[in-house]
Amino acid sequence: MDAPKPEAIQPAAFEPLAPGAAPRKTGIPKSRWILAAVLGAFAIALWFLLTARSLELLVVAEGEAEISISGLALPFGDRYLLRPGQYAVAVEATGYHPYEGLLEIGRAATQRHEILLQPLPGRLTIDSTPETAALFVDGERVGDTPITDLPVEAGLRALRLEAPRYLPLERELDVTGRAVQQQLSLVLDPAWADVTINSTPPGATVLVDGEPRGTTPALVDLLQGERQLALQLPGYAPEEQALTIVAGEAQDLGTITLVPATGILSLSSVPWGANVSVNGEFAGQTPLDLELAPAQDHRISVSRAGYQRRSASMRMAAGETRSETITLSALLGDVVVKVQPADAELVINGRSMGRGNQTLALPAVLHRLEFRLDGYETIRRSVTPRPGLEQLVDVALMTPQEARKARLTPTVTTALGQTLILMNPLDSPRNEFSMGASRRDPGRRANEVLHPVRLERPFYIQDREVTNAQFRQFQNSHNSGQVEGNSLNREHQPVAQVSWQQAASFCNWLSRREGLKPFYKEQQGIIVGFDSSALGYRLPTEAEWAWVARIQGEDVLRFTWGEDFPPSSVNENVADNSSAYVTGRILNGYDDGYVVSAPVGSFKANHHQLFDLGGNVSEWIHDVYTIPAASGVVTTDPLGAQRGDNYVIRGASWALGRLPELRLTYRDYGQRGRDDVGFRIARYAE
Repeated sequence: MDAPKPEAIQPAAFEPLAPGAAPRKTGIPKSRWILAAVLGAFAIALWFLLTARSLELLVVAEGEAEISISGLALPFGDRYLLRPGQYAVAVEATGYHPYEGLLEIGRAATQRHEILLQPLPGRLTIDSTPETAALFVDGERVGDTPITDLPVEAGLRALRLEAPRYLPLERELDVTGRAVQQQLSLVLDPAWADVTINSTPPGATVLVDGEPRGTTPALVDLLQGERQLALQLPGYAPEEQALTIVAGEAQDLGTITLVPATGILSLSSVPWGANVSVNGEFAGQTPLDLELAPAQDHRISVSRAGYQRRSASMRMAAGETRSETITLSALLGDVVVKVQPADAELVINGRSMGRGNQTLALPAVLHRLEFRLDGYETIRRSVTPRPGLEQLVDVALMTPQEARKARLTPTVTTALGQTLILMNPLDSPRNEFSMGASRRDPGRRANEVLHPVRLERPFYIQDREVTNAQFRQFQNSHNSGQVEGNSLNREHQPVAQVSWQQAASFCNWLSRREGLKPFYKEQQGIIVGFDSSALGYRLPTEAEWAWVARIQGEDVLRFTWGEDFPPSSVNENVADNSSAYVTGRILNGYDDGYVVSAPVGSFKANHHQLFDLGGNVSEWIHDVYTIPAASGVVTTDPLGAQRGDNYVIRGASWALGRLPELRLTYRDYGQRGRDDVGFRIARYAE
């Protein structure tokens, strides 16, 4: 069967648009544009998700933190989606310093960054009992209590409270920080104890370390440590005793029975300076006050070289005071004077005796002679006439040029740069004096026995104490140490922690270095004696130390500053207010500016231009330690025994501040090094 034929396509007739008819739309539909935009955004989001990295940003802080990240950062739970690159990050949280920084996103798929916020300081409010106390935080003073709203950085802090008359309080505090308020109320323990004192009869003045504290019966509060108690009542003998005070431990001394006062005999002589003995025991030199037991006969003897002895029996009533002047008769001796040139003037004890050669009858006491002539140096000599024995004084004057060659230099300088000053006791108004102290001297100790001495031999003595730097040239490994964190080892501080043997060995070492004959005898490095004829360096003798410290013209000093106690101004480095936590034994109200030793020469020199005799460090003395006999026999230029177990220590130190220790007659002893004992050097001039 034949297939059907396709129908032929017939052309349609063309009809033009009628006027006003709309044309047909031929552009892209709007729905297609919207679809395209959605697909584009999806593609971008898909691209971001495929190329972004996951970041865990951990903020270390208490409480919620606000985080801001620059650029495109998509939060995703507790993470952020970011593309690799650098971003600025800012973080804020209550109680912390704001944080700003840069964040580097690498190519790892998962990343973690930690931000540690720094807490704001804590706020402390602290009050104390007593109300006012110095507050230290980590060793730095921040003010006095009460303190309110004090900013302190977070962490474990060391607090310390200090107040006068109270024990320091230390504790640790964990400061929270984050501006959190913390409040403390702290109580300091008192550094004193109550002491009850009564006496028969009552009404006695109570003195503690020389300071009045009321009258008996009395309840006094005393700072911890060693205290010297004294009761004084007119008509009665002073009563003294040493107390050991423990903070917070009260003491009752009971009733102290006072003994009626002895009679006081004020004895003087013509001439002055005569030796006085009572019942055969040396009592001192005129003028002096003697305490004599009442209703008893006492044998009083007065003597002086060159004068006849006078003796008398005396009886005193209880509490009686009496004054006596004894005139001594001179013993004469002949002195033959020869002088060149023959027209030179002779002056004896300040009085002109004419010119040229003479024979004089003079009292048998020390006389000072001067020979004067224009164009020549004045020559001074001393002579003590002896009855029945003619003495010759033969002098040749020299021109100034000749004298300069022969004269001793007023100072010498050692190889270490130390300065020693010449002391010539014969040029002093007083080269004979009493060492020790009267029994009536408050604070006197049993080893301060009165005994007369005379100095005639000129000597040099160092104007300052030997320093660490100087001693280390002898022993370079020496360390003077420290006390409670306060160094004793700085170069210009006085050397400490040296034994007497080390100090004497230093003197011999320095002598050999300068070609001088050593003063001390050594065997296998041990000092075993001395050679008094040697001019090498040595330690000062006790008599020399006492003379340069105490003798000022005609006067004999009690303290370096004079006679009154306590001192009215700062003139020595002793145990002061700042040393209380180191020593516990201080001179109340005194502040010299140093807790321990000061650089040598930091305070005013004395009348001999010597520094630190009454403080800084106590000083080793040449003499073997003994308790002198109460004898009226005068010793001249004493040196003591050749050797012994202990040696004398003189002078106060930075660790001493009590009345007995500040007196220039105070004596101590030892052989080993201490942190408050050093030395100065001396040598004979000829």
